[in-house]
Amino acid sequence: MANFKTLAKREEKYKKFESGHSLCEGCGLPIAVRTILNSIDGSVVASNATGCLEVATTRYPTTAWNIPWIHNAFENAAATISGVESAYRSLKRKGKLDGETTFVAFAGDGGTYDIGLQSLSGALERGHKFLYVTLDNGAYMNTGIQRSSATPKGASTTTEPAGKVTYGKERQRKNLTEIVAAHEIPFVGQASISNLTDLSDKVEKAVAKDGPSFLNVLSTCQLGWRVPPSDAVNIAKKGVETCYWPLYEVDEGKYEVTYEPSEKLPVEEWLKPQKRFAALFKTGNEEILKEIQEDVDRDWKRLKAKASL
Repeated sequence: MANFKTLAKREEKYKKFESGHSLCEGCGLPIAVRTILNSIDGSVVASNATGCLEVATTRYPTTAWNIPWIHNAFENAAATISGVESAYRSLKRKGKLDGETTFVAFAGDGGTYDIGLQSLSGALERGHKFLYVTLDNGAYMNTGIQRSSATPKGASTTTEPAGKVTYGKERQRKNLTEIVAAHEIPFVGQASISNLTDLSDKVEKAVAKDGPSFLNVLSTCQLGWRVPPSDAVNIAKKGVETCYWPLYEVDEGKYEVTYEPSEKLPVEEWLKPQKRFAALFKTGNEEILKEIQEDVDRDWKRLKAKASL
């Protein structure tokens, strides 16, 4: 288990992820990526699906990546990293490579929940040894804040906007973490940029497994969520404290809640600071807020029941 202060000050032979990228002020992506890479000892190779992270960290002729890094299409981060991992294993069997290398795929929610799900599912079923990280900011932020199946119920996006007819997205988001857990892979975790020690601990467990592992990380987008950059981490924390985004893991099939709020906050405290949910607080939408709270309470109860088995 990493102590966060130790993690933050960890001396490396080189930094795996450098400053100098052009990600937005208040963006959760660099917080997550730096923590994840700093939690992995030794050599790392990464694949990175098209999206904010890829675009803003590799503007020619510069890059923030100081490791072997592969840009792939929106939909095939898992296929790319599984191919690289297979080539690596083949070269090791032939005695052409020494040492150990960790393989990590990074993708957003659009590239995972939606158009990358088939690629991810196939790679998990084949049993490749890699860590797949979804950086979940709840929409296709890089291409204009369009709705994805990770977009929370009630959020306003450019393709499902709040207005006179509707309050925003009318369906609950897809529960990707549970979909991945159903593949019965060695390790699945849900984490947040607001709880970095928890995230680091999960990375260490994940990369130690002899097989595929997966992390779904809540990562703030100040532009799409319409929050001040200085509030980004606190907003993510509200997602955890309200149990909208519970922190848990499924380690070799066993569920464990890794953080339980001392006082579970009402979901309104997560929703209200974000302008994307502004329409929910207009007169006439009280029932929608009640439904969202009921959804959160139901899912939290189900998770606690699984963790008690």
